[in-house]
Amino acid sequence: MEKMLTIFTCIKQVPGVSEVRIDPKTNTLVREGIPSIMNPHDKHAIELALSIKEHHGADVVALSMGPPQAEEVLREALAMGVDKAFLLTDRSFAGADTLATSYTLALAIKKLLKEKKEFENYLVICGSQAIDGDTAQVGPELAEELEIPQITYVQKFELRGNKIVVERTFRTEQVVIIKTKLPALISVLKEINEPRYPTMSGIVHAYQKKKIFYLNAEDLKADKAKIGLNGSMTEVWKIFIPERKGEHIILKGTPDEVSKELCLNLKKDKVL
Repeated sequence: MEKMLTIFTCIKQVPGVSEVRIDPKTNTLVREGIPSIMNPHDKHAIELALSIKEHHGADVVALSMGPPQAEEVLREALAMGVDKAFLLTDRSFAGADTLATSYTLALAIKKLLKEKKEFENYLVICGSQAIDGDTAQVGPELAEELEIPQITYVQKFELRGNKIVVERTFRTEQVVIIKTKLPALISVLKEINEPRYPTMSGIVHAYQKKKIFYLNAEDLKADKAKIGLNGSMTEVWKIFIPERKGEHIILKGTPDEVSKELCLNLKKDKVL
């Protein structure tokens, strides 16, 4: 009997405000007292996972690394239809850059695969990037940690048995079609789908009947030198909110008048 496909979706809790505060000592985001949301790009990853589950059958697992309050985004994932949710939380995980984050996520995936006695029939789906760091590095680095193929910026997806066929954006206006065998990791663009909203019954089940599973550094048998600040190879020199420069110009008139004035302003600013 063929084993059911396991899909891991990696999601992140991010600040839900346009302006954030920076800790001047650690050069990291100050998250205390700031409303948080699920990274919008990750919702497209969840939607794809659930769509695959509905059409082919799959066990969908959501993973997130963060403080205890990150449980909220996992509850949202469960409400959308995810089967299981795991929160990787430990004080020693704090301050992780993309490398340390990828290492920690990989440990969790390897642990769960080992428990299921499954090492081949799985797919990892990530959002293209997080809106707070905007690096788009965790997906590719996670694939390297797992030693599996990776395809980024996926805008169309098809599952064919133990193979996937995707369309990937390349440069500005080019698209390439890539095929690979499972296991594999993909990061998806928002154009791939429209995420569903949790149903009322889904929300009730997520909070009353489903459980968030916690994993710490000891559970993952993590090397303390590779997690959190200790395992972060990125040295941040400075983080700041850019100052707004210049004034806004509102053009009024007919379309012809506005377009002519716009062209004159662009030439004046040496844009054209």
